[in-house]
Amino acid sequence: MAREKIVVAGGSTKSWKLLLGLRIFAFMATLAAAIVMSLNKETKTLVVATIGTLPIKATLTAKFQDTPAFVFFVIANVMVSFHNLLMIVLQIFSRKLEYKGVRLLSIAILDMLNATLVSAAANAAVFVAELGKNGNKHAKWNKVCDRFATYCDHGAGALIAAFAGVLLMLLVSSVSISRLLINSKHLSTTTTVV
Repeated sequence: MAREKIVVAGGSTKSWKLLLGLRIFAFMATLAAAIVMSLNKETKTLVVATIGTLPIKATLTAKFQDTPAFVFFVIANVMVSFHNLLMIVLQIFSRKLEYKGVRLLSIAILDMLNATLVSAAANAAVFVAELGKNGNKHAKWNKVCDRFATYCDHGAGALIAAFAGVLLMLLVSSVSISRLLINSKHLSTTTTVV
Protein backbone atom coordinates (compact mmCIF):
# COMPACT_ATOMS: atom_id res chain seq x y z
CA MET A 1 0.00 0.00 0.00
CA ALA A 2 1.57 3.28 -1.14
CA ARG A 3 1.59 6.26 1.19
CA GLU A 4 0.31 9.54 -0.13
CA LYS A 5 2.08 12.73 0.68
CA ILE A 6 -0.52 15.03 2.17
CA VAL A 7 -0.12 18.70 1.38
CA VAL A 8 -1.47 20.93 4.11
CA ALA A 9 -1.63 24.73 4.14
CA GLY A 10 0.95 25.52 1.49
CA GLY A 11 3.44 22.77 2.25
CA SER A 12 3.89 19.22 3.46
CA THR A 13 2.61 17.78 6.72
CA LYS A 14 6.21 17.85 7.94
CA SER A 15 6.48 21.62 7.47
CA TRP A 16 3.02 22.03 9.05
CA LYS A 17 4.17 20.19 12.18
CA LEU A 18 7.47 22.09 12.25
CA LEU A 19 5.68 25.43 12.03
CA LEU A 20 3.20 24.42 14.72
CA GLY A 21 6.00 23.31 17.06
CA LEU A 22 8.00 26.49 16.48
CA ARG A 23 4.92 28.61 17.09
CA ILE A 24 4.15 26.81 20.35
CA PHE A 25 7.71 27.34 21.62
CA ALA A 26 7.72 30.98 20.47
CA PHE A 27 4.40 31.50 22.25
CA MET A 28 5.78 30.01 25.47
CA ALA A 29 9.02 32.03 25.29
CA THR A 30 7.38 35.39 24.64
CA LEU A 31 4.63 34.77 27.19
CA ALA A 32 7.23 33.76 29.81
CA ALA A 33 9.23 36.92 29.07
CA ALA A 34 6.12 39.09 29.45
CA ILE A 35 5.00 37.41 32.67
CA VAL A 36 8.42 37.48 34.35
CA MET A 37 9.01 41.13 33.46
CA SER A 38 5.49 42.24 34.41
CA LEU A 39 5.80 40.59 37.84
CA ASN A 40 9.30 41.99 38.36
CA LYS A 41 9.29 44.15 41.48
CA GLU A 42 11.61 44.52 44.46
CA THR A 43 11.34 46.80 47.49
CA LYS A 44 14.27 47.66 49.74
CA THR A 45 14.91 50.02 52.60
CA LEU A 46 18.21 51.79 52.06
CA VAL A 47 20.23 54.28 54.06
CA VAL A 48 20.26 57.45 51.95
CA ALA A 49 22.07 59.77 54.36
CA THR A 50 23.53 59.96 57.85
CA ILE A 51 23.12 62.92 60.14
CA GLY A 52 25.59 62.54 62.97
CA THR A 53 25.04 58.94 64.01
CA LEU A 54 21.40 58.83 62.90
CA PRO A 55 20.91 57.02 59.58
CA ILE A 56 18.13 58.34 57.34
CA LYS A 57 16.41 55.52 55.53
CA ALA A 58 14.14 55.47 52.50
CA THR A 59 12.09 52.63 51.11
CA LEU A 60 12.58 52.33 47.38
CA THR A 61 10.80 50.07 44.92
CA ALA A 62 12.16 48.95 41.57
CA LYS A 63 9.44 47.88 39.16
CA PHE A 64 9.15 47.47 35.42
CA GLN A 65 6.60 50.30 35.10
CA ASP A 66 9.30 52.82 36.02
CA THR A 67 11.07 52.32 32.69
CA PRO A 68 9.30 52.91 29.35
CA ALA A 69 11.57 50.40 27.64
CA PHE A 70 10.42 47.67 30.02
CA VAL A 71 6.77 48.64 29.50
CA PHE A 72 7.33 48.39 25.74
CA PHE A 73 9.03 45.03 26.33
CA VAL A 74 5.98 43.65 28.17
CA ILE A 75 3.46 45.01 25.66
CA ALA A 76 5.43 43.75 22.65
CA ASN A 77 5.90 40.27 24.12
CA VAL A 78 2.18 40.06 24.95
CA MET A 79 1.31 41.11 21.40
CA VAL A 80 3.65 38.52 19.87
CA SER A 81 2.29 35.86 22.24
CA PHE A 82 -1.25 36.72 21.20
CA HIS A 83 -0.25 36.57 17.51
CA ASN A 84 1.28 33.13 18.00
CA LEU A 85 -1.70 31.88 19.99
CA LEU A 86 -4.05 33.07 17.25
CA MET A 87 -1.92 31.44 14.55
CA ILE A 88 -1.74 28.18 16.54
CA VAL A 89 -5.53 28.08 16.90
CA LEU A 90 -6.03 28.89 13.22
CA GLN A 91 -3.45 26.33 12.17
CA ILE A 92 -5.04 23.56 14.25
CA PHE A 93 -8.71 24.28 13.63
CA SER A 94 -8.57 25.41 10.02
CA ARG A 95 -6.37 22.59 8.80
CA LYS A 96 -8.74 21.69 6.00
CA LEU A 97 -8.84 25.23 4.59
CA GLU A 98 -6.78 26.04 1.55
CA TYR A 99 -4.01 28.49 2.31
CA LYS A 100 -3.11 30.13 -0.96
CA GLY A 101 -1.77 33.43 -2.16
CA VAL A 102 -2.91 36.30 0.02
CA ARG A 103 -3.44 34.20 3.18
CA LEU A 104 0.06 32.75 3.10
CA LEU A 105 1.51 36.14 2.20
CA SER A 106 -0.31 37.90 5.05
CA ILE A 107 0.80 35.22 7.53
CA ALA A 108 4.43 35.54 6.38
CA ILE A 109 4.28 39.34 6.65
CA LEU A 110 2.70 39.21 10.12
CA ASP A 111 5.35 36.73 11.26
CA MET A 112 8.13 39.03 10.02
CA LEU A 113 6.52 42.05 11.71
CA ASN A 114 6.19 40.18 15.00
CA ALA A 115 9.80 38.98 14.81
CA THR A 116 10.84 42.62 14.33
CA LEU A 117 8.61 43.80 17.17
CA VAL A 118 9.92 41.33 19.74
CA SER A 119 13.50 42.00 18.60
CA ALA A 120 13.08 45.76 19.03
CA ALA A 121 11.54 45.31 22.48
CA ALA A 122 14.26 42.94 23.64
CA ASN A 123 17.03 45.24 22.41
CA ALA A 124 15.47 48.30 24.06
CA ALA A 125 15.20 46.38 27.33
CA VAL A 126 18.82 45.20 27.06
CA PHE A 127 19.98 48.78 26.67
CA VAL A 128 18.21 49.84 29.86
CA ALA A 129 19.35 46.69 31.67
CA GLU A 130 22.95 47.53 30.75
CA LEU A 131 22.51 50.97 32.34
CA GLY A 132 21.00 49.38 35.43
CA LYS A 133 23.86 46.92 35.74
CA ASN A 134 26.82 49.19 35.04
CA GLY A 135 25.46 52.74 35.28
CA ASN A 136 26.96 55.57 33.25
CA LYS A 137 29.77 57.54 34.87
CA HIS A 138 29.68 60.30 32.24
CA ALA A 139 25.97 60.99 32.82
CA LYS A 140 26.40 60.35 36.57
CA TRP A 141 23.83 57.54 36.55
CA ASN A 142 24.43 55.11 39.37
CA LYS A 143 24.18 51.36 39.19
CA VAL A 144 20.90 49.84 40.29
CA CYS A 145 21.68 46.12 40.22
CA ASP A 146 24.05 46.28 43.16
CA ARG A 147 21.09 47.33 45.35
CA PHE A 148 18.24 45.48 43.59
CA ALA A 149 19.87 42.16 42.67
CA THR A 150 16.66 40.10 42.55
CA TYR A 151 15.00 42.68 40.30
CA CYS A 152 17.94 42.54 37.91
CA ASP A 153 18.09 38.74 37.98
CA HIS A 154 14.40 38.47 37.08
CA GLY A 155 14.90 41.04 34.33
CA ALA A 156 17.81 39.00 32.96
CA GLY A 157 15.62 35.89 32.91
CA ALA A 158 12.92 37.78 31.01
CA LEU A 159 15.53 38.98 28.51
CA ILE A 160 16.81 35.45 27.95
CA ALA A 161 13.26 34.24 27.29
CA ALA A 162 12.66 37.18 24.94
CA PHE A 163 15.79 36.48 22.91
CA ALA A 164 14.75 32.84 22.67
CA GLY A 165 11.43 34.21 21.37
CA VAL A 166 13.30 36.37 18.84
CA LEU A 167 15.21 33.36 17.54
CA LEU A 168 12.07 31.25 17.37
CA MET A 169 10.12 34.01 15.61
CA LEU A 170 12.91 34.29 13.03
CA LEU A 171 12.61 30.54 12.43
CA VAL A 172 8.80 30.79 12.23
CA SER A 173 9.18 33.62 9.73
CA SER A 174 11.64 31.57 7.66
CA VAL A 175 9.31 28.58 7.56
CA SER A 176 6.35 30.83 6.67
CA ILE A 177 8.30 32.36 3.79
CA SER A 178 9.46 28.96 2.56
CA ARG A 179 5.84 27.70 2.62
CA LEU A 180 4.82 30.78 0.64
CA LEU A 181 7.55 30.10 -1.93
CA ILE A 182 6.59 26.42 -2.18
CA ASN A 183 2.96 27.38 -2.68
CA SER A 184 3.81 29.97 -5.35
CA LYS A 185 5.99 27.44 -7.22
CA HIS A 186 3.22 24.85 -6.94
CA LEU A 187 0.65 27.32 -8.28
CA SER A 188 2.90 28.42 -11.15
CA THR A 189 3.52 24.80 -12.25
CA THR A 190 -0.18 23.91 -12.11
CA THR A 191 -1.22 26.99 -14.11
CA THR A 192 1.39 26.36 -16.82
CA VAL A 193 0.40 22.68 -17.14
CA VAL A 194 -3.30 23.48 -17.60
